[in-house]
This record gives sequence, C-alpha cells and structure tokens, in this order.
Amino acid sequence: MSTSTQTGTSDAGHTPDEDPALARRRAVTNKRYRLLIAVALGLVALSAVRVFSGAGDLTSGGTIGAALSLAVPIGMAGLGGLWAERAGVVNIGLEGMMILGTFGAGWIGWQHGPWLGVLAAIVFGTLGGLVHSIATVSFGVDHIVSGVAINILGLGVTQFLASVLLEGTPGGGESQSPRIPPLPTVSIPGLNDLLLPLEKHGWFLISDLAGIVRGLTTNVSVLTLVAVGLVIATYYVLWQTPFGLRLRSCGEDPYAAESLGVRVYLHKHIAVLVSGALAGFAGAYLAIVAAGIYREGQTGGRGYIGLAAMIFGNWRPGGLVAGAGLFGYTDAMQLRNAEAVHALLLVVALILAGVAIASVIRRRFVSAVISTVIGILMVVWYARTDALPDQITFMTPYITTLLVLALASQRLRMPKADGLVYRRGGSR
Repeated sequence: MSTSTQTGTSDAGHTPDEDPALARRRAVTNKRYRLLIAVALGLVALSAVRVFSGAGDLTSGGTIGAALSLAVPIGMAGLGGLWAERAGVVNIGLEGMMILGTFGAGWIGWQHGPWLGVLAAIVFGTLGGLVHSIATVSFGVDHIVSGVAINILGLGVTQFLASVLLEGTPGGGESQSPRIPPLPTVSIPGLNDLLLPLEKHGWFLISDLAGIVRGLTTNVSVLTLVAVGLVIATYYVLWQTPFGLRLRSCGEDPYAAESLGVRVYLHKHIAVLVSGALAGFAGAYLAIVAAGIYREGQTGGRGYIGLAAMIFGNWRPGGLVAGAGLFGYTDAMQLRNAEAVHALLLVVALILAGVAIASVIRRRFVSAVISTVIGILMVVWYARTDALPDQITFMTPYITTLLVLALASQRLRMPKADGLVYRRGGSR
C-alpha cells in the first residue's frame, strides 16, 4: 500500500474522492495568492531600497513608462515564440523577423502613415515566418539551423533593401528611414495631476504606487493597448478554444494528435506564421513608437531576450508578461539612471534573502547557503562602491536575462515535442 493511500491523500495534495475540477480550481487560486504575495513583497522591497538609497527613479512614473515601452517589443517577440513552440517549432529566428518588421514599418510608414507601417511590418515578419515554416515543417530542416539562417537573412535582406529603397530619401539613407509620423497616445484624464504630487512626496510605498500607476496610465501608445489585447487573445485562443487545444497537442505529441484526426502540418504552419506576424509587430513598435524611425541594428538582440522571457514564463502568456516586464524594467533603468542601477544591487540582495528563506523552509540547504553568500556579496559591493562601471550598467538587461533563466530553470516544462522534426505517418 502506498504512502498516499495510507494517509488518505493523493500525490496532488487532495483526497482521492475530491472533484478533480475543484482541485484544479483550488490549485489555480493558491497559485494566484502566491503570485500576489510575491508582487507585494517585491514592491515593498523596491520601496525600502528607494527610501534607503535615495534612488527615486526606481519607481518613478518616468521609469515605469519607459519600462512599459521597452517591454512591449520584448513581450511581442516572446509571444511569437510562444505560438511557435506550443506547436512544437523552436523559433530562434525571432530576431530576424523583428528586423524585417522594423524595415517594413520604416519603409512604408514614412510614406503612407504609421498604421500602414504597422501592417507592412506584420507582412514582412510573416514572410520571415513563412520561410521558417516551410523549412522546418515542410522540409524537416533542423529548427535551430533554420532560425539562425532567418536571422542572417533578415539582416542581409534589410540592408540590401535599405540601400535600394531608402538611399536619397529626405532624411533617410542606407541605414535609416525618414521620420515616421507618430501614433496617438492615451492617458486617463486627471490621473496624472492627482498622482504626481503623491509621487514627489517620497512616502514609503504610497509614492511608489503612485509612480507605478502614473507610468502605466500616462501617454500610453495605442500600440501598447493593441499588444495587451494580443496577449489576452493568445491566452483565449490557445487555452480556451478547440483550435488552441489541437495546436498545443501538436507541440506535446504530434503523432497522437495525428491519430485523432488533427491536421498537424496545418496547425504548425499557422503557428509559425502567427509567430512571424507577432515578431513583425514587435519590430513595428520599435521603429514607430520607440524610435520614430527605422534604423539598422535597432532590435539590439530583443528577439533573443523575448525568447528568454517566454522561457522564463514557462511557455505561458502570464509568465511571459512578467518576464518581459522585468527585462523592460532593467533596460529602462540602465538608460535613465546609473544610480538606480547601483541601488538594484540591494534589491537583488533582498530577493536572494527571500530565496534563501524559502530554500530553508523546503530543506534545500545548499541553495540557501549559495543564495545567502551571493546576497552578502551584493550588499558588500553596494557598500564599497558609489556607482557601477558603465560597462556593467549597459549590460544590465543581459545580465538579468542570464540570472532569471538560471533561477527559473528548476521549474520549467517545455512542450514535449518542441524542436522535434515531425513526419506524417511516422513514429515517436
């Protein structure tokens, strides 16, 4: 007789005769409570560090607004990766598809307006997705090889097209387009005037909340609202519809899906095309909203960071949003205020202290010791320096990427057939 039977409970933590649907709802509710507690503790830690260090930009409205703007292209690229990988296709060509999107937005946007620029970016990104889809799904090319080729191809094609189509344009040239007309922004009327005085008071927690809300509700681009809608739509389509269930089954076990009548090739092609379209949309955001111009090299590796955000989010939209927000926040910090980046050392130390406590509770003493030692080193580093070297400040988003992936690696579960070549009528 198993231990779970003797104690009258199952391995899932509920009684054997408990309704499975009720158990799932309870698990989701507990997970949400833990998430809310983690967010609250993180906000308290940020506020405490801001008060102690005097780095007001840690939670200022300007920083949060910049973080939101920087998080959107990362999140949209990651969302594209989520669509592809949920169908079993690894897409590291997101960077190349974003590059194609930035060029499409710049080339069409300056001539015909920003909305047609967005549409052109989506079309260009979809074309990149089409190449990746034909290579990997139709011809069985290794997904990594195809993705690398897309990145190289995207850069080469845009350089060639820019030299042909943008050379001699007013304010443009081989490496950039003329200025693109801006898209409108939206704000909640009166909220900025109400929250700005509260933020400037510097009160513990209250001023931080005011700064965060002000940054999220003032001068928000309409493309940001579209991006939020795309995240919600992705969750609904992939997790609440029969089509989404069939698509996700292709990423878990395509041969079982095939035996049930699912058109695996079709679903994989659709997923990769949507992936390319979303990456193109991310490129449009960079060119039109973030910069107002197409410029060679402006993606800056954000396609790869988007992929990291997707992995951090455990291949789910909610976690992806959290990962993109984290990377966008650290990117905004290094662009706005080196003093605030220096103060992040204390934030990291507090996070590691929490990890150490949780590890002790779970009797993972090696992890607790490692977290404690690193946390102490962070505090010593902060105490013995007044600022971080410029090189480290510039590398903050990329260091964050590595740290987050390292910390998240223990709880990840990728789709089982992700990256595997599928042939109709074959076997596992």
